[in-house]
Amino acid sequence: MPQRLANPDPGVPIKNVHGHTVDAIGEAIVAGRYKVGESLPAEPLLCEALGISRTVVRESVKSLIAKGLLSSGPRVGTRVLPSDNWNWFDPDVVAWHSHVGLSREFLRDLQELRSVIEPAAVRMAAERATAADIADIESAYAGMKQAIEQGGDYVAADLRFHQGLLRAGGNRWMVQMSKAIGALLRTSFQISTTRPDGPASSLHLHRAVLDAVIARSAPKAERASRVLIDSAREDIEQVLASRRKLPSLKAPAARLKARAALLPRGG
Repeated sequence: MPQRLANPDPGVPIKNVHGHTVDAIGEAIVAGRYKVGESLPAEPLLCEALGISRTVVRESVKSLIAKGLLSSGPRVGTRVLPSDNWNWFDPDVVAWHSHVGLSREFLRDLQELRSVIEPAAVRMAAERATAADIADIESAYAGMKQAIEQGGDYVAADLRFHQGLLRAGGNRWMVQMSKAIGALLRTSFQISTTRPDGPASSLHLHRAVLDAVIARSAPKAERASRVLIDSAREDIEQVLASRRKLPSLKAPAARLKARAALLPRGG
């Protein structure tokens, strides 16, 4: 059974009852507490377990059907679907997966997705970015640098940097994807950030991508993007090898402490 909704986790953005119910049932499905092909408990049982009304249960089930986690039919009831049916671009699905434990397979799929999408998007950004696009990306880079030098939220600035590059390509599909894969990217960035001096050591790689976009050098921008993604993959592999506890998306990303002296030259 999902846990009762009375006490949401500290630091998590406040959601309404519907949002918490979707989270509770969705996370229970992703964790395997409801098996594939299994029916959800009857509405009265869910209402009692979660302390909510039938209306909230029904609306939450509709949301989970839309996310691909459940199916519903007149004679079969509401059943759990295999993970291949889930919408893996849905930020909630990614967050639930991170809450129950990030697998090597999940992280491998994420890195492969980045390797396919981002270099092409950065190449297009070098060819098409407007002055406003570049200003937004430069602002995000400045936020990353400030977080390293003075302390602060590095992950949020890093996410703005990469989403800005995806948007700057001017491709509608890429623009939509920049919104959809935000939670995926945040997962990667939070893991990379747990590596000692990871953000400081990668800052100059971000600068190389930005400089190539500003210079309108599409091939150089694409190459720089691949180097950056490869570096992130190495960070994740080192974190996994260290067997340190992986970060969760339940709480905001940890803020960096000031460490200006550790900035690489040219960063």
